[in-house]
Amino acid sequence: MSQHCMRAGVRVLTSTKAICGVGTGNGTDARLAAETAVDEALRPLDGQEPDLVLVYASVRYDLPAVLKTVAAATGSAVIAGATSSGQLQHGQLIEPGSGIAVLALAGGGYRFGLGHATGVQADATRAGRALARAALDATGPVRSPHEAVLIFSDGLAGDQQELLNGIHKVTGFQVPVIGGAAADDRQLAETFVFAGDRVLKDAAVAVWIGSDRPLRVVGKHGWRATSLPLMLSGVDGQIVSELGGRPALEVYQENFRPRDPGAKKLYEKAGGYHSEHAFGLIQPDGSLLIRGAFIDSDGKLRTFSPMPPYSAVQVVSCDPEDLLEVGEQTVEEVMGGEEPAVVLVFDCVARLDILGQRGHEEARRLQEAAGDTPTFGYYTYGEFARTTGVAGYHNATIAAMAL
Repeated sequence: MSQHCMRAGVRVLTSTKAICGVGTGNGTDARLAAETAVDEALRPLDGQEPDLVLVYASVRYDLPAVLKTVAAATGSAVIAGATSSGQLQHGQLIEPGSGIAVLALAGGGYRFGLGHATGVQADATRAGRALARAALDATGPVRSPHEAVLIFSDGLAGDQQELLNGIHKVTGFQVPVIGGAAADDRQLAETFVFAGDRVLKDAAVAVWIGSDRPLRVVGKHGWRATSLPLMLSGVDGQIVSELGGRPALEVYQENFRPRDPGAKKLYEKAGGYHSEHAFGLIQPDGSLLIRGAFIDSDGKLRTFSPMPPYSAVQVVSCDPEDLLEVGEQTVEEVMGGEEPAVVLVFDCVARLDILGQRGHEEARRLQEAAGDTPTFGYYTYGEFARTTGVAGYHNATIAAMAL
């Protein structure tokens, strides 16, 4: 397997109150858009050098130029990020196909260590383990009282849950994991992650975060079961052929809720894609882990990530209002009654499909739930939110962490 790991210098912060700025850039010129975004993000820091910089960008940009521009403006900051299918920034939705969003954070007593691993497609578990170890080693020999791992992965490479399983071998049960799979404006062609000024494919990037205060991770989905529990009796990778001994597609469609033919979409989805329904993988505690599903051009029922054979599932659906309400709940819960510097949000593009033009309302309502604390995030091809246990890769879910 072709694999490479990188360590970056640790950033150790001493101030007790973090300062955060967020900014956006648009237009066709990658350098100008990046300069606009990073200048806006740095303004609240009032000359202080940032310690963590996150970059989300549309794949239509010259990505190396974007990262070199950001790196030149932010000194020795730890830089990480991914390509997106739209961004969320301080109550505004930047729709898929446009825009660069930048976050700059300084202070807060955090320790940041950056690592990356390639070769995710060939061996996701090994890549996850190497990735987490590289990021942890980059923080130095001293461990913090509280820790979390922020990850970005190539959204079209490898088994994302297996990547998380590898990370879990390093973090154990006590360290929460948060993050998102990179996207590409719904093209489903190529996605990329960022480490420093490098643009990486078939890779994942991690930021190990050390803190003097607890770091909360919250993930919620708002989906409801429309079927009884079903055994996944026929599955080959991402193709589901049989549910409870019957043809899977037939059972799946029997449990569709009526669609709203008048709902306005932000953009047209690929033929056969049907985001209003998914699978809920039943967990030992009775909760549902959402796995996105679609009918491909050959009429086969597929999931976006493999599901274990003979597991118990339910067909699930949701309404836009369900998604809007659970987004607010996620932000409120992750803030915990405090006033953090920023709420990081990882939101699935399937949710944006369902919300349509109400995606702008979601961005606004997430910010209202956060009050004066800025929200910052992007629309992903899958979300990571693990607090205990191994499972923690989600579809059609919103995940958040406060810094």
